[in-house]
Amino acid sequence: MSDPLSKQATATEIARAVMSGKVKAAAVVEAALKRIEAGRAHGQRLHRRRGRAGQASAPPRSMPAGIAGRWSACPFAVKNLFDIKGLPTRAGSKINLDGPKAARDGALVRKLEAAGAILVGGLNMGEYAYDFTGENAHYGPSRNPHDPTRMTGGSSGGSGAAVAAGEVPLALGSDTNGSIRVPSSLCGLFGLKPTYGRLSRAGSFPFVDAFDHLGPLARSVEDLALSFDAMQGWDPDDPVCTDRAVRA
Repeated sequence: MSDPLSKQATATEIARAVMSGKVKAAAVVEAALKRIEAGRAHGQRLHRRRGRAGQASAPPRSMPAGIAGRWSACPFAVKNLFDIKGLPTRAGSKINLDGPKAARDGALVRKLEAAGAILVGGLNMGEYAYDFTGENAHYGPSRNPHDPTRMTGGSSGGSGAAVAAGEVPLALGSDTNGSIRVPSSLCGLFGLKPTYGRLSRAGSFPFVDAFDHLGPLARSVEDLALSFDAMQGWDPDDPVCTDRAVRA
């Protein structure tokens, strides 16, 4: 296993190390926050860190059945079309910067945090998700950490850059016509566009309702699978979310 405090560590490795007592939860989150500060040149533009590092503890207080321990103190970030409580949901737009602040986190953010993960902020994206390159006229482009002269792909470009740069082991994005798959491919990651209706989209800024999907980007297939386990389940706040049994 790689060092759970290193930028190469996967979410699964981090959680196992925390649960085994090999590393403190707060140390994992602090290491991620330092990497975020050092990595702004890649254009992830994590627009504001939530003050949640103090919540890092092991084991997590409340987790879905079958998910216990899988996400202990794992830092993650989200494309800024996800609602983050207390912040305006930008969706990559300057207009929304002064908009109303979200009353609560998006559904998938809440589920990951219930499983023990720690949200550290929201990430740059193509404006209103209408983008394939990772460019944003207001907040600047996301840069590919493997070669900063090249693009990340979009529109979940900040999510791809943050994971590829090792700032967080997991990020959430959205995919309407490739916006998870394109940055995952160009940044050398694994991304999941889940079956329509399997993950709730409640608490996210819509692009094309009939085609929008929310899903994870990570450095391992195992992390994708386990994050999907933590986030699945029917949500009455999303009218197209399917009422199927949770499978872990």
